[in-house]
Amino acid sequence: MSIQKISFEESLEKIVSDEKCMGCAACVVCCPLNSLEYVEGKPKLVGKCTACGICAQLCPQYALPRQAMEKFVFGREKTIEEDFGIYRRIVIARTTDERILQVCQDGGVVSTLLTVALKNGIINGAVVSGISNEKPFYPVPKLVTNPEEVLECAGTRYSYSPNMLAFREGVKDKEAKLAFVGTPCQINVIRNMQMLPLKKYAKALDFTIGLMCTETFTYEGLMEKHIQGVMGIDLQNVTKINIKGKILVATKSNEVKGIPLKVAKQYARKTCDLCTDFSSELADISTGGLGMTGWTLTILRTKKGEEMFEYAQRKGLLEIKPVEQEKRAVNLLIRLSKLKRRKQL
Repeated sequence: MSIQKISFEESLEKIVSDEKCMGCAACVVCCPLNSLEYVEGKPKLVGKCTACGICAQLCPQYALPRQAMEKFVFGREKTIEEDFGIYRRIVIARTTDERILQVCQDGGVVSTLLTVALKNGIINGAVVSGISNEKPFYPVPKLVTNPEEVLECAGTRYSYSPNMLAFREGVKDKEAKLAFVGTPCQINVIRNMQMLPLKKYAKALDFTIGLMCTETFTYEGLMEKHIQGVMGIDLQNVTKINIKGKILVATKSNEVKGIPLKVAKQYARKTCDLCTDFSSELADISTGGLGMTGWTLTILRTKKGEEMFEYAQRKGLLEIKPVEQEKRAVNLLIRLSKLKRRKQL
């Protein structure tokens, strides 16, 4: 693909000033002159821009070539009947690894896939969201290179983590084989990198796992203002946060307190309202809890994703049950996908 020559000032500066920037950091990561820095969740021009156009081409808010990326990943565009994108099959799955079960968000599918891929040399690193050493439950992008680090990063933080920054770290190794775990907007950017292609990034990527996502919340709003301020919960005591009809906050004293989603909505990142992809439709594998406890709805979208899942199954590390047993989860998947897509109408 040819890249239109356009400067940061002509393209993305207005997206940032209009508060439409999702904060994915793709422009920062891929600027060939390192002229952009990631400052307070947004790109900032700190050096000379030569109008190479790469940042505009990658930005999910500027000119995302959705249909072209579908053809690139799947060989065709999705049809109107495919409510949550193209896929090969859907399974309801969970890990058989007891250590992962103790720390995972739902069924532990993501942690299991990364662990088995690292242990067996399929990848030598994975890009995930980890936890800051300075702020409790504050997400930070992290490159993990062994199963122990995967365990440390297991679970979900509902604030945004610019995982692309950790992807850049992994790509510095010219022999890198990386998995990338991220939200729909991040998966879209990764696919765009492959399609252009930006060769050093495309070469390093082995497979992608997309997280189903309706929205993320600001840390200052949800965690500090509401959970700590309104609810009086010391953030150091929070052990897990999940969404099952409401936001559930678990603590070290085994208490679980809920926040109605209508209340939490005031802390949602405004740019998440601009996203039209709920289930990471361009990922190799998409995962989400969708109201289930202890299981993960897993969409195997590409041949690569299906082979990776089946490899873990053959190792005895994943068990599945018929998707027909969780019709409510599938119905929720369809409903949330349609709600998100309406935003582009």
